This record gives sequence, structure tokens and C-alpha cells, in this order.
Amino acid sequence: MTTPRILLTNDDGVHSPGLLAAAEALHPLGGVDVFAPLRQQTAMGRAQTGDRNATLQQVELAVAGTPLRAWACDASPAATVGHGLKVMPGYAPALLVSGINYGENLGASITSSGTVGAALEGACRGIPALAVSMETGIESHHAYTEQDWSAAMHFLALFAGMVLERGLPGDVHVLKIDVPAGATPDTPWRLTRLSPDMYYESRLTAPSLGSRLGDATVTKGPAPGESPETDVYALSVDRVVSVTPLTLDFTARTAFGDIRAWLDGGR
Repeated sequence: MTTPRILLTNDDGVHSPGLLAAAEALHPLGGVDVFAPLRQQTAMGRAQTGDRNATLQQVELAVAGTPLRAWACDASPAATVGHGLKVMPGYAPALLVSGINYGENLGASITSSGTVGAALEGACRGIPALAVSMETGIESHHAYTEQDWSAAMHFLALFAGMVLERGLPGDVHVLKIDVPAGATPDTPWRLTRLSPDMYYESRLTAPSLGSRLGDATVTKGPAPGESPETDVYALSVDRVVSVTPLTLDFTARTAFGDIRAWLDGGR
């Protein structure tokens, strides 16, 4: 039986402890290949940016004394994944994993997530993908703080094993997994919908035309009236692991007949 190849990436940079924790969790499941940004790329979404002269640089990483095939690129997460796949013709990983990310990725805020952006890049190229994040304080989003990764590793291995065994369900291209702080392997998990509300909010205490981007304070939490079906509610209120199926089809779910009637009514 051929050992499956697993492409591992993130948006926190190739030396992130979360990436190494993910590699350790995935190591028993297949051959892990790392294509990760050279440096911190949090909140890059699916941006296709980077140093135009950048190439893949081999990086020394190991799990349990076993060297990994690992490269870094001075580019955004999605651009790193795309470039890595282009320069290795014939490379066809059975699974792409993005994470484990410092900080939960929930609700409408995920469009700015480099973790989710890298997973979508792989999904667009036909690779089943997981985007795995762990709840941390906002101060840890741009710093390698010490964390207990054990629960996130457990759930990553659990869902990665499922995908490798039987693929993703129809019309599911990415499984987004968010693990609350303080979770254990015994913490329940819940299938959730993506909240349409912003989870992270950037606010200015005294806004003016002279306000700088850096003057804003970022806060997080559920919106008033958050539905219990959402990823935000599952993690931030019920403190369970959120498993959200994402699709590449962003088309609104409203029946086209209703939308056509709305459009015709505007003539």
C-alpha cells in the first residue's frame, strides 16, 4: 500500500510550534511535506503576494528524530502553496493541512485568515483540505507563545485520518476545525455552520481622519443573538470543538427564481 503524502502549511511561518505540532500529529498517517511561509503571514487571507525573487528554501525540520521534507518561501500562505505545487510537477498530495494556527478562525472573519486561504488554495487544485486553528489570546496571533497543542493534535489526527480513509463528502472542499483553549481529547466536537457575523472587530476609541491603522484595538467574541448552530457559538459559548464544512462555491443559497423576480422587479 502506497504511503499517502500530506502537504502541511500554515500562516504563522515555517518555524511555528503549531506547525511542528501538526507535523507530529500527522506523522503516523503518512509522509509529511512542508511548504510554509518563511515568516509570519497572519491575516493574509488568500493573497497571492510575496518577494518576486523568492524561491523554495529547504528548511531543516524533524519529527521524532525523522527529518521532514520541508521548504519555506518568502510569500503569503496561498502563494507558497501554489508555487510549491507548480515547481514539483507530478506531486499529488492526498491531503493538505493548514495549521495548527495560533488563534481561532471563526465566522465572517475567516476571509482574512491566511490559514483558511492556504486551505482554499489547495482545494482549488483538487486537494482535500483541513484548516486547523486553536483558540489563543489575541496577543499570541503574532508571537510564538507557549501553548498546549495536545488537544488540537488529537482532533487534527482524527479528522485527517477520516479524510485520508474516505475523502470529503460531496460539495465539501475544506473542513475548518477550531479547538477551544483548555480542550482535551475528550472534548466533544460539533458540526457547525459558518457564522455570518464578524468574530474579530477592529475599533478606534476616538476615530478621526488622522487615526492610524495601528491605533485600532482588536476585540473578539460572539455577536448578540448568535445562533447556536454556528462555529462562533460552539467554540466561544459551549466550549466544544467546531467542525465547519466549507465549499468553494460562494453562490448565495437563495433560489434563483426568487433572485430573478427581485431583479425583474427592479426594471
